[in-house]
Amino acid sequence: MLTFFAFLTALALLIAVHEYGHYRMAVACGVKVLRFSIGFGKTLWRWQPKGSPTEFVIGMLPFGGYVRMLDGRDSPVKDGEKHLAFDTKPLLSRAAIVAAGPAANLLLAIVLYAIVNWTGIQLPAAVLASPEPESIAARAGLLGGQRVLSVAVDDGDWESMDSFEDLRWTLTRGALEQQDVRLRVQDGGGGAPQEVLLKLGGLSSRDADAQLLRQIGLNGPFTLPLIGDVTSGQAAERAGLKKGDLVRQVGSTPIFDGQQLRRVVRNSLQNGQGVASEWTVIRAGRPLTLVVQPEARDEDSGRVARIGAMVGAAPELVTVQYGPLDGVWRGIQRTWEVSSLTLSMIGKMLIGQASLKNLSGPVTVADYAGKSANLGLTQYLLFLALISVSLGVLNLLPLPILDGGHLMYYLWEGVTRRPVSELWMTRLQRVGVAVLALMTTVALYNDIARLFD
Repeated sequence: MLTFFAFLTALALLIAVHEYGHYRMAVACGVKVLRFSIGFGKTLWRWQPKGSPTEFVIGMLPFGGYVRMLDGRDSPVKDGEKHLAFDTKPLLSRAAIVAAGPAANLLLAIVLYAIVNWTGIQLPAAVLASPEPESIAARAGLLGGQRVLSVAVDDGDWESMDSFEDLRWTLTRGALEQQDVRLRVQDGGGGAPQEVLLKLGGLSSRDADAQLLRQIGLNGPFTLPLIGDVTSGQAAERAGLKKGDLVRQVGSTPIFDGQQLRRVVRNSLQNGQGVASEWTVIRAGRPLTLVVQPEARDEDSGRVARIGAMVGAAPELVTVQYGPLDGVWRGIQRTWEVSSLTLSMIGKMLIGQASLKNLSGPVTVADYAGKSANLGLTQYLLFLALISVSLGVLNLLPLPILDGGHLMYYLWEGVTRRPVSELWMTRLQRVGVAVLALMTTVALYNDIARLFD
């Protein structure tokens, strides 16, 4: 139920903001607005302020909205109202009205990011876990336990890393743009900072998901290798492991952090069965040796070993908070970065450098809406900001059925001094509908595929 309401709230807010952008700019340009609608189909609610020409409507189907303006192309316009019609307005006014919808979504994202920056959020610190073996990070010499002080993408300026989320975002951006990333790190003992180069230029960026970070080798923050809650009757309890045990060695492998311990446990298989090994743990300040035999289980990722206990402590958390001006500026920066990354991914999908699996539909959006709402208001605001950026950017694509398509018409009109002919507009509209239908079909297919993965 929370997922449904979180999704419905997100949908209503983002559509309302988008259409309100069109509406306010139309009124500012002197265009008569006949109807402002959120949703389609049967009218659930209707209101028209006294003295206003605009009827405000909420429709039964919430998947979209529209602003209907006085326009001579739709129906005859009285002589006394021709100056209020959309089609009689100057080219720049029409372009501004069309662009105002996506611009409102981008502005909303800036505001949401700024609110999160002002109120503050607790995030994992930018301290590295042990990298995946044979990964880019491992080959670069990273060992885990190192704190990332700053990062530079390619030959760009150094940027301070306030949290692991900042680092994750920068690494993803570098990988998708196929640019090397430089890290300035400091070990846990507080020694002199060192510079490490992650060669991401040749990394395959077809899938913008967790697999990408696993290829880099830095897919999680540092955590202590502590044993958490132990499940009754499982391998951990039978071996004598207890909550709070600090694991220092498994067999001949020294253990440094929780992520490494989870990896060692998962891979403790031989001929499809769990392999017993001696574990050295610290309990109440004293070393203790236990024999642990994990159990083999079949999971979506394949056959893995499990011990029936939580592995790894919570990561070190830092509160990331900014002042009024810094909060807004960082909101602008993040909106720009997400926008450019979205456009880059769309371009890569068109030329085959990125997988179409990265397209998501309403099922995935609804799922993330529910998950983010469960994590609290701050995470939900970040989710709304991300979707708002995506909605703004997608609407600016030069597809005839979208706002970007209309702006493309106006660009043609501005260059040639004549509007696009009705014949060509009809043809282009059909192409736009076909492309949008294809994108929607792929997105829904990906949603369904994720449900069964």
